[in-house]
Amino acid sequence: MSQTPFKTDKKESFKSAIKRISFNFFPAYRRTGGRICFLSDDWKEIHVKIGLNWATKNYVGTVFGGSIYGALDPIYMVQLINILGKDYVVWDKWASVKFIKPIKKTVFAKFLLPDELLYDISQKVASDNTYILPIDVQFEDEQGIVYAIVSKQIYIANKSYYTALKNEKT
Repeated sequence: MSQTPFKTDKKESFKSAIKRISFNFFPAYRRTGGRICFLSDDWKEIHVKIGLNWATKNYVGTVFGGSIYGALDPIYMVQLINILGKDYVVWDKWASVKFIKPIKKTVFAKFLLPDELLYDISQKVASDNTYILPIDVQFEDEQGIVYAIVSKQIYIANKSYYTALKNEKT
């Protein structure tokens, strides 16, 4: 496991470590400059880091905003796909980034999906067929100083409902 300042009771298994390494080598993600440094064996907790280097540096010498967002962008969606399984459709719907401080060092983000939230998602999708999950994540340094906050909305649907809806439109 790589460097992460977050304490956790979750464990990274050999299988989740291989998935973490593979994800970090996926070309679209690799080019963001972000790296997953922890992936729990149940996918419910992921830690991401990004630092200032030649690949992330912008014109004014701080981490490029696109790298900040790109490092965080796919994580919640991929987490939910792996946790919820094949009976669900999961898409990113909307996002915004609030840049608080310029990033000039390594910062970290913690993606945590607690059991209560996953239960709520399954209940809302069971009753309404779809759910828009509003969720935030932030980059912070080892002292807990926040540098950027990304707010996201994730679309989650019952797969059979989504397929029927999609077929209706074609």
